[in-house]
Amino acid sequence: MIFGKHINKYYIKYAIPLLLGIAALLYVDYVQVEIPRIFADIIDKLRSSSLTENNLNESLMRLVWIVLIMGVGRVLWRIFVFGTARFVEHDLRMSMFLHAEQLGVDFYKEHKVGGLMTHFINDLEAIRQAFGPGTLMLFDSLFLGTIVIIRMTQLSAEMTLIAVIPMVFMGVVAMFIIKKMRLKYKLRQDAFEHMTDFTQESFSGMNVIRAFVKEAKESLFFAEKNDDFYKKHVEFVKVMILINIVITIFINITILTIIAYGAWIAITSDFTPGQLTEYFTLFTTLIWPVMALSQFASIRSQGVASYKRIKTFMDAKVTVLDSKDVLPPQALKGGIRFNHLNFSYPDAPEQKILKDISVSIEPGEMVGVLGRTGSGKSTFVDLLLRLYNVEENALYLDDHDIMKLSIKNVRDQIAYVPQDNFLFSDTILNNIGFSEAQMSEEKAVYYAKLSDVHDNIVDFTHGYQTEIGERGVTLSGGQKQRISIARALAKDAPILILDDSVSAVDTKTEEAIIKHLEEIRQNKTTIVIAHRISTIKKMDKIILLDQGQLLDVGSHDELLSRNTVYQEMVRKQELEHMVEG
Repeated sequence: MIFGKHINKYYIKYAIPLLLGIAALLYVDYVQVEIPRIFADIIDKLRSSSLTENNLNESLMRLVWIVLIMGVGRVLWRIFVFGTARFVEHDLRMSMFLHAEQLGVDFYKEHKVGGLMTHFINDLEAIRQAFGPGTLMLFDSLFLGTIVIIRMTQLSAEMTLIAVIPMVFMGVVAMFIIKKMRLKYKLRQDAFEHMTDFTQESFSGMNVIRAFVKEAKESLFFAEKNDDFYKKHVEFVKVMILINIVITIFINITILTIIAYGAWIAITSDFTPGQLTEYFTLFTTLIWPVMALSQFASIRSQGVASYKRIKTFMDAKVTVLDSKDVLPPQALKGGIRFNHLNFSYPDAPEQKILKDISVSIEPGEMVGVLGRTGSGKSTFVDLLLRLYNVEENALYLDDHDIMKLSIKNVRDQIAYVPQDNFLFSDTILNNIGFSEAQMSEEKAVYYAKLSDVHDNIVDFTHGYQTEIGERGVTLSGGQKQRISIARALAKDAPILILDDSVSAVDTKTEEAIIKHLEEIRQNKTTIVIAHRISTIKKMDKIILLDQGQLLDVGSHDELLSRNTVYQEMVRKQELEHMVEG
């Protein structure tokens, strides 16, 4: 058993089945101790020639009933205890996933996916073991061990004292070893996390590894991680084996002592062979509680180490939250206003990414956002998605301070095409229809045509039912971009944001997509971040950013007539087009 604020609630939630399982377990232990007494009675009556057919049949029937009770009881405690542990694992995993969805961008900058996955797999498995088998072993060892020792003491207090002394000494030795084992297990889990991190990253970047012919180098790096995990795991297993060796040695010594001393008192006193048989059987029964207690200590040490890792994850602060005075859901028209907005990333508050930005976007406008690399373009739109907190009264959607709107309300009103064009390992149809519970293929075709990707899709063997692999690995960069655009268009939100989302397509396709946007986005706000001026030159206005500052706002012609930075960007791009032919 393990305790902590993230797991204690499950002891309450599943108290009834857990208590029923423990009750069934304890009752099985209670009737189990009767078996040695029945055998002792049969042996003593047989030795004294007082065993009759009726006595034998009665004893055998008692044994049959005990076996039946034990069978039913063991089924029940497995269902209630082990089943409850599975429910706890399921619920805790769900809580972890929901928490992961709430964590901000800053958290995922610091933590790798591979490491987080170890929490959802290995660490949860260790907690399940501690909650299920661990609970079983704790109550079984304590209760069964207690009633066995009581019965052994009733038979021979002197022999029980001789048997218990080495057991106590063994427990003391084991406790020191278990502390060491807990440390070894933590080191093992950390090594496994590092190996998983590296493996996940290598798989994601396999094409880059091949392109640079670095398979051998990556193999060597993986070998280091793999060898480190192997060594840490072997060290952990060695400590586990050491515990088992210590227990086995002390148990065997105790068995030899009991046999020798028991035989002596049976010869020199009225201690009967039946009683000696019962005593020895009880001691062999006591071996399981002792082993179970040591296994419980091992399982619990692993569970505690894993819980500490999960606790660190679950205690990670959710930085982006709804305000206490959040407004009820608002139907937005698409108006946006930046009011002297300043912004710095949480991990670098002294470095301003956006500086004193003041600009307005009217509902229904098509707006381009332009700037050199690192000018703050992506951050500009990330703030609209409430991926970060901003100062109050610095950013408005319509006439509402974005910090007073619920996060769900804001994101429901915005369709977004990310810069990395992330697609899910699913069918093309389900990727386009991601904003809906179930989108018809006819509707998906409509939006695919608007994003100029329909012709590519129908060329695939399975069309819209094509599985595109992890992160859309089977698609080209341009196909991924256009499917991402189709997915955003299908949401049909008041605000659409495209973050450099046509950079991987040719100018003809780009023109077709922009034309379709103009047609279907009437009276809806569209923001396009671009590097190519050709992408945004015909839009209602262009927001020009440079080094986090707002340089200018206007149409293409207006900026070209008055802004030297914009003029330079136009000249450079025209020169690039001339060089490219």
